[in-house]
Amino acid sequence: MIDGIDHYWIWIALGLFLAVLELLVPGVYLIWLAVAALVTGALAFVLPFGWPLEIVSFVSLSLIAVYSARRYLNDKPIVSSDPLLNQRGGRMVGETALVVQPIESGSGRVRLGDSEWIARGPDTPAGQRVRISGNDGAILLVEPIPLIAETKAQDTDGTPADG
Repeated sequence: MIDGIDHYWIWIALGLFLAVLELLVPGVYLIWLAVAALVTGALAFVLPFGWPLEIVSFVSLSLIAVYSARRYLNDKPIVSSDPLLNQRGGRMVGETALVVQPIESGSGRVRLGDSEWIARGPDTPAGQRVRISGNDGAILLVEPIPLIAETKAQDTDGTPADG
């Protein structure tokens, strides 16, 4: 007992503090320490065995909890329902954009929606439509879209069309 406070209350308070801190700080490690502190508090309530064994119990339970969770999450990772949520450029792949500044020497600007983006790709004049094929950070990688009239003309010539 420390100045009238039982050991288990200190462990429970530490566990709750770590659980709240887990909500405020990004990461997934403090929750396992919180679990270890709460279990140590429960053990200290049931079996009052003194500070040295309580600390050994906390350290042991922390290691067991962290490594067990780590192994479990490596075996069964959490899969996002929207993996491109924070990758704006990745979400645009396959979309059609309008070239607003000619793509010359591999660089220009395109408009998609109400935004303009730096684009890289083959030389394309302003006013042409391009398809976004990827991104490099905030730079969109684009490729020209064959016009329907060109595709039909190639089909009637007997030469295969690029599809």
